[in-house]
Amino acid sequence: MAREARPTSAITGQTTADQATSGPVKNNQARNKKLARFGILFAVLGLLLFAYFVRRAGVPQIIDGIKRLGLGFLLILGISSIRQIARFLAWIRCFESPYSLRFRDAFAARVMGDALGNIIPLASMAVSEPSKAAFVTNRVPLMASLSALALENIFYSLSVVLLIFSGTTALLLSFSLPKPLRYASLGALGVTLVIAPLGYLIIRKQWKFLSGPMAFLAGRGVARVWLMEKGIPRAQTLEDRIYGFYRRNRNRLISIFLLEVCFHLAGVSEIYVTLYFISSVPPTLLTAFILESVNRVINVVFKFVPLRTGIDEAGTGMLSKVLGFTTAIGVTLAIVRKARDIFWTAVGVALIVRRGLSLKNLEKVGEGEATLAEAAQ
Repeated sequence: MAREARPTSAITGQTTADQATSGPVKNNQARNKKLARFGILFAVLGLLLFAYFVRRAGVPQIIDGIKRLGLGFLLILGISSIRQIARFLAWIRCFESPYSLRFRDAFAARVMGDALGNIIPLASMAVSEPSKAAFVTNRVPLMASLSALALENIFYSLSVVLLIFSGTTALLLSFSLPKPLRYASLGALGVTLVIAPLGYLIIRKQWKFLSGPMAFLAGRGVARVWLMEKGIPRAQTLEDRIYGFYRRNRNRLISIFLLEVCFHLAGVSEIYVTLYFISSVPPTLLTAFILESVNRVINVVFKFVPLRTGIDEAGTGMLSKVLGFTTAIGVTLAIVRKARDIFWTAVGVALIVRRGLSLKNLEKVGEGEATLAEAAQ
């Protein structure tokens, strides 16, 4: 049977479908190049900040702490794998019949996606999450994996809000803080008090949190054609899937949330064990809990900085001194965390290479909101 001819442009020779998608893709390419430049700048600034705090804390003290950790780093990696598994399982639980995802596929997709977020400067937020869904399109339709991923991230975000609220409250009530840290803690507490009920209302009232803002922008002439023809319909499809899951699978909600809580509890355990090895001051679960909550704040606020280089060392070092440890212990803790992240990034890159994917092709995946959405059609 003859293939149906696709309309082409007399000027460019491109099909109309190619023309429709080439614009957004080129715009994404230009945008990601600009993001990459800023990412390199932030990476350099982070390295300078890292060098400053390492020198200030004392290189010999940090090296001594790392030596004391020794093979205990393997235990850190083991605990961090529990964190990974908790989020893999939460994502799997967010799929609805007839779609499902095997554990090994979820593992590979999440690790590869997180690796991309770590090695592509500043574009991590736009690259990491969509790429996880793209990596499993050989198993489930893209829209199904995207909606499950969006659901998992909603539960994760709510658990982060709970952790930050609890940790900040514990910090304010249990320790005497310098003014800058006290004001920052009060600010974080205020933000969580706004976000938590807002997130509940969005789910409970089923607000159009994606299509609503898009419709607002389209009504004011911003990317009107693309939003009306593609953006808003796709956003509505994603919202319908999320709210449909909420209505049909309420028996799963608690288990998914508990898996996200397990992620944070494993994080507290990881910090406790690290401090046990590297610090002469015995750690407590309270100090480990507070350090993990502050680590989540750093991850959320400074996600655009590759591996939070310099930021983590600065924040953890200053907070550790308040909690009764030395600045060197806090900086060492941050470096151990960074080594753990580098390990998982290396695993993700190895899986990417094993699949025969190049960074150039992966950048196209990351450019990908337009390309991924197109593939879902």
